[in-house]
Amino acid sequence: MRDNKVAVLLLEDGTVFKGSAIGKTGTTTGEIAFNTGMTGYQEVFTDPSYYGQILVMTTAHIGNYGVHDLEVESEGMKISGMVIKKFSDGYSRDSGSMSLQKYMEENDKVGISDIDTRALVRHIRDKGAMNAIISSEIEDVEALKEKLALVPSMEGLELSSKVATKMAYEVKPDNACHKVALLDFGVKQSIVNCLADRGCHVKVFPLDTPLAKINEFSPDGYMLSNGPGDPSAMPNSIEIVKEIVKQDKPVFGICLGHQILGLSQGLKTEKMFNGHRGINHPIKNLKTGKGEITSQNHGFVISKDSLDKTDSIELTHIHLNDQTVAGIAIKNKQVFSVQYHPEASAGPHDSRYLFDQFINNMKNN
Repeated sequence: MRDNKVAVLLLEDGTVFKGSAIGKTGTTTGEIAFNTGMTGYQEVFTDPSYYGQILVMTTAHIGNYGVHDLEVESEGMKISGMVIKKFSDGYSRDSGSMSLQKYMEENDKVGISDIDTRALVRHIRDKGAMNAIISSEIEDVEALKEKLALVPSMEGLELSSKVATKMAYEVKPDNACHKVALLDFGVKQSIVNCLADRGCHVKVFPLDTPLAKINEFSPDGYMLSNGPGDPSAMPNSIEIVKEIVKQDKPVFGICLGHQILGLSQGLKTEKMFNGHRGINHPIKNLKTGKGEITSQNHGFVISKDSLDKTDSIELTHIHLNDQTVAGIAIKNKQVFSVQYHPEASAGPHDSRYLFDQFINNMKNN
């Protein structure tokens, strides 16, 4: 059980919230963001794309079903800190392995509960993305301001190297019939699983692996994974992806991989006023006219203006809330990408057809 300690949340603009400490006693910093999903908090907390972010969960109750050994997207929690309304010390699920409190302690994660998260989210929506600090050991706001002033902006920050694999590894199902080279910018385990479930022999490569080394695997296609940080701060990865596209083999990019693909083709990316994070974001497939409810987690997006200025890339999907770019395809190539998570863990499975599209591209190549 946790101690009844006071915790303080301070935003970059000086806004202060006081509540109860959860997780490890300590201090943490990062860009504050909010997630609108109503379930799947463990998958969210272990998503490498959240590295460097303090996450506000808009769902009122967090921790009530504990954690489960199989419901992870990486080897541990990747968020910098957690902000919630009501925290459950116990959990009701028989198959749960431990409480969220214990899981946070084991992962050295600091959090705050018992604050008005509705007011906090409305404030972030009005003022935009900003850095924040949580502390359950320092109550002096002026001292926290000094620490917060040292935290770099997410814009221009390269974070993928903090979470991506350092060594190549392989996942090969018994029925493997396609070889996929996956460039790891902070991949979710569910992406690897979705490929393996479709008969793909997947080899996951560190993000700085030279293309010549990747091609020793003789892949049938290339996957560009999700990940954290600013894609424009990754010039080496952008150049590698540019070389990959020139080969005329199937390529599928997700989230950060989608953004890096766009940058490799001369498009631009931009920091969003507020990112998209949740499992209820509406997308329209412009090719089929069908709608999809999607899982999303990103604070950067491909510039629509830069896309409109090129004839070689088409817009395939659009976000229906704000009309931002949600999917692109390179004309006359089997290369496409989306800004959201088709593996959707946690989230709806409306978009898993994209993996099948990628498989078909490899079959037909």
